[in-house]
Amino acid sequence: MAGPSPGAGMPLDTLPTPCLLLDEARLRANVARMRAHLTGLGVAFRPHLKTAKSLEVARIAMTSPEGPAMVSTLREAEYFAAGGVRDMIYGVGLAPAKLARVAAIRAGGADLAVILDSVEQAEAVAAHARASGDALPVLIEVDADGHRSGVAPGDRDTLVAIGRRLVDGGASLRGVLLHAGDSYSLRDPAALAAAAEAERVAAVTAAGALREAGLPCPVVSVGSTPTARFARDLAGVTEVRAGVFMFGDLVQAGVGAVAVEDIALSVLATVIGHQRAKGWIVVDAGWMALSRDRGTAKQPVDQGYGVVCDRAGRPYRDLLVADANQEHGILALRPGSAADLPDLPVGAQVRILPNHACATGAQHDRYHVLDGAGRVAATWPRINGW
Repeated sequence: MAGPSPGAGMPLDTLPTPCLLLDEARLRANVARMRAHLTGLGVAFRPHLKTAKSLEVARIAMTSPEGPAMVSTLREAEYFAAGGVRDMIYGVGLAPAKLARVAAIRAGGADLAVILDSVEQAEAVAAHARASGDALPVLIEVDADGHRSGVAPGDRDTLVAIGRRLVDGGASLRGVLLHAGDSYSLRDPAALAAAAEAERVAAVTAAGALREAGLPCPVVSVGSTPTARFARDLAGVTEVRAGVFMFGDLVQAGVGAVAVEDIALSVLATVIGHQRAKGWIVVDAGWMALSRDRGTAKQPVDQGYGVVCDRAGRPYRDLLVADANQEHGILALRPGSAADLPDLPVGAQVRILPNHACATGAQHDRYHVLDGAGRVAATWPRINGW
């Protein structure tokens, strides 16, 4: 664990802005709720660390210091492996040129599995396995809902062809993996529960096709924060993956997967000016600190570039980051609001809740971790890159 930061125990006005804040109590509560939910459904939990990118957060999320975990980049895999994490899945379709790097991580003692969805990728993995003697573990990516990639769950011929290429080539067919990405466009709890059930059925169907062909399929892995949150039956599934729920964000709040008061991540910013005739307050956090993500623009409630809170994390009524330049954020009331613009003088600090925790986190290299009194308890490093 990282030691206390030089400002540990100090108030927020000791921090240079803009910077990334993490409410540890909210983080832990979010993890505990998800674990309890999935335990009740009888499945293992594999946290996705693509948002966290921090060993300190990973150790809170994982069920043991060695994992299991999911990563989205090989840079993450290398970082977490160096920190003692052993059970990982690299959750992006495998580019054959990355096999040497995967092999190096595995040679260091990590059980890193990969995913793929084509015969061509399977042939590359098989060739690697034959040449190296490393029975690289593979999960076949299955398309849960037409969102992005994967083999159709009913395409038995392709599933079996991929599986046979892997097994005959000396690789290890570990199972199937699905991600119900279309769930992020839903709002209604019943629709989200239906998406979770559709994901489960697709996973079980694909696993059954492999097993009926005499191929192994010990792992049936599903997951997204919305479907993990709203799943009611996970029969036939062995593990669930989710990640952004740990932090929460405004898109997830719009989906209904988290409440605004559960959001553990925020950006601390300082007021640097006013355009009173326009009803603007200017802060020193632009899109370089917040990201350009405008995911809530597609939802019924558009939150601009983020919801503005006071220094204690309480949202101001209808105050948003209405626009953003590279290093300037423009705070303004939501169009049509009857609220009063808060009196925030130059030098006042605000906290901004992110649209997308992954994108906002990627702008920063550390978390300033808050204790229960809203003071800085520690600094936890986080990584970026591929």
